Amino acid sequence: MTVDNLQWLWVVAAVFLAIGELLTAGFFLLPFAVGAVVAAILAFLGVGLIWQLLAFVVVSIGFLALLQHYVRRADEDTAPAEAGANRYQGREAIVIEAIDPKSGSGMVRMGTEEWRAKADPPRAIDELTAVRVTGVSGTFLVVQPIEDGDGAGEE
Repeated sequence: MTVDNLQWLWVVAAVFLAIGELLTAGFFLLPFAVGAVVAAILAFLGVGLIWQLLAFVVVSIGFLALLQHYVRRADEDTAPAEAGANRYQGREAIVIEAIDPKSGSGMVRMGTEEWRAKADPPRAIDELTAVRVTGVSGTFLVVQPIEDGDGAGEE
């Protein structure tokens, strides 16, 4: 393979990797496209094949590590503080259907939502009792009554 062909091979590789990056998600092919661009520049400058390959590998891996670091940090910065089912933990609700310790369930209303609920430890909780969500178990909110005077009911 002549030097002219090798130069253009790197250019074609960079273009295909860049197009592949545009068609996929995850910023995985972009570092390799950048590595191919660096190798192509070295090829146009007449640097030997071993140095081109070494530059391709080092730049690609380094850029991949750098990019993944920034993507991970951006994900942490934009992630909602309360996500998933555990976002309900610590919130207050009102029992709208008594919680029966034998069946282990009842209903609570939290804001505009109604949820199946069970008490932990299992016990009876009457209708219109204020409760605090202590966890989520499947499709049930796990609740405990808010005792008068404990200050837990204040937000």
